[in-house]
Amino acid sequence: MARAVTTQHKVIATAAAWIVALLIFFPILYTIITSFKSEQEAIQGFDLIPSWTLESYADVQSQYNYWKPFMNSVIISVGSTVLALLVAVPAAWSMAFSPTKRTKDILMWMLSTKMMPAVAVLMPIYLLFRDLGLLDSRFGLTVMLMLINLPIVVWMLYTYFREIPGEILEAARMDGASLWGEIWHVLTPMAVPGIASTMLLNIILAWNEAFWTIRLTTTEAAPLTAFITSFSSPQGLFWAKLSAASTLAIAPILIMGWFSQKQLVRGLTFGAVK
Repeated sequence: MARAVTTQHKVIATAAAWIVALLIFFPILYTIITSFKSEQEAIQGFDLIPSWTLESYADVQSQYNYWKPFMNSVIISVGSTVLALLVAVPAAWSMAFSPTKRTKDILMWMLSTKMMPAVAVLMPIYLLFRDLGLLDSRFGLTVMLMLINLPIVVWMLYTYFREIPGEILEAARMDGASLWGEIWHVLTPMAVPGIASTMLLNIILAWNEAFWTIRLTTTEAAPLTAFITSFSSPQGLFWAKLSAASTLAIAPILIMGWFSQKQLVRGLTFGAVK
């Protein structure tokens, strides 16, 4: 009897999970299908069997220069991730293995900065970028995305590092390891799953960032999130081309997430199971 109840619960949970997954995936499916329609078909509504034309993809790649914003997205997302890790690994190490009375307060303060509406600091950030000559530059946007994602990166790495026994680092010190040798040659290899998942998450966050990319770039450094907005004009939205551009924008990150899902799950659950 108990086994039958347990099986029934598993079936219900599985069905519920599939329903939620399909609801989440439906907007993506709608966008992909619309991208294969003509503009006339796109404005007529949802149709599972469109004419399947590649006209919108051809227009996006030829008329709108898709590859430039694509490379901008790659450079900015990867660059901001590397910078964030260079800052966050030593910071998380210090908080995890040399905590003070204010460590938890500092962590909470860092996380609280993510709760502030971005629009509240738009004007000072914009003026600062203008005066420093960083508007519409890859470097400026890379630094900006690194800073806004840094609290999450530090928090995640701090959680992973706390699961590593401090005795191992003490043994490395007794063997003559320097401070940086302890971090890069002992701590970092042991926390590879956590660092990898943190890196993947930061790339996804940077790739999908739209608020700052739209407002701090115009043409030269505009990534794919800003590129998509170019399909809105006073004459209206070009739904088919917009869907094609959106599909091309999300495809790389979806593929990366699909092939790295095991590593991502392993890192996100690092230390959760003893």
